[in-house]
Amino acid sequence: MSLYEELGGEAAVNAAVDIFYRRVLSDAYVIRFFEGVDMEKQAAKQKAFLTMVFGGPNSYTGLDMREGHKHLVKQGLNDSHFEHILAHLRSTLAELGVGADKIQEVINIADSVRADVLDR
Repeated sequence: MSLYEELGGEAAVNAAVDIFYRRVLSDAYVIRFFEGVDMEKQAAKQKAFLTMVFGGPNSYTGLDMREGHKHLVKQGLNDSHFEHILAHLRSTLAELGVGADKIQEVINIADSVRADVLDR
């Protein structure tokens, strides 16, 4: 069974992304990176990306992580911001009742793209 299926499939990914972005957009430390972003489109891209990396159907058509975040690195995106995002992801999954082992698996996947997101 894929992580996508273990987490609850499309409904779970959709719920997680919606809660996650509510948390992120209420975080004064990272909100500046989302100014002017069409959040409906952003959420749809995030849902497709997470579905793909969790082993679900692949419909992701966005940029790779390095290209998709280069402009944010130029605006100062760094490890401390990345850690805030991971914390929001962790608390979102906990709120949804995901077990600690699966949360850690998701965090490990998210953290595996850190170098690309931060253009290192």
